[in-house]
Amino acid sequence: MEIVAKIILWSHILFGFTAFLVAPGALVTRKGGKWHRTWGKIFFWEMAGVAISALILTAIRPNIFLTLVAVFSFYSALSGYRVLYQKRPDRGQTPRWFDWMAAGITLLAGTGLVYLGFFQFGTLSFDFQPIMLVFGIIGLSLAVTDMRRFAKPFNPQTDRYNWYFVHIGNMLGAYIAAVTAFSAVNLYFLPTLLRWLWPTLIGTPLIFYWVRKYEKKFGVRRYKSVSIAENEG
Repeated sequence: MEIVAKIILWSHILFGFTAFLVAPGALVTRKGGKWHRTWGKIFFWEMAGVAISALILTAIRPNIFLTLVAVFSFYSALSGYRVLYQKRPDRGQTPRWFDWMAAGITLLAGTGLVYLGFFQFGTLSFDFQPIMLVFGIIGLSLAVTDMRRFAKPFNPQTDRYNWYFVHIGNMLGAYIAAVTAFSAVNLYFLPTLLRWLWPTLIGTPLIFYWVRKYEKKFGVRRYKSVSIAENEG
């Protein structure tokens, strides 16, 4: 079992490091172009590998915190990827049952993290309380805003670009999660709190900037129905 755990751990590290490296390729290439789609798909599947290997590891060596973080981190990538198939509800491109299920699981994961942050403080180090609360709130926000979007799909006449903003926000949020994992594992010279949260503190304003940039490019303003993981970390 120890050998299996090591294999899964190294697979987890490989998936995460690859996701960390390929995401900038999708960011800098032409949106919608061949290489953007290629790098984006690689990033998505690497994040899927990160989540699956993390869940296997926590089954071998139980760690509820990492399990819950793995769930909402992958969900950000999943939501950003799946919205590409939900652009035209008038043509049958609507959320499927597994979209609802994934959002529901993420809702539970976010609730679990908030619970741990509030009620398990006595068994945690002080630094991990705000970490759990921040990640829990992000997970809840992701799930709730997507469920609202599922219940009220895009109107292609008035919300023409909303899917694009969701895609940008959630995929960037997933990349912030990848950077967070890299920082948490490698940057031990930083205080624990900073090591886990600096990507979110820096990345969240960048998501606002990036979305605003495309608002100006398209000459539109986001509608209230848009759901974006602008707080993803």
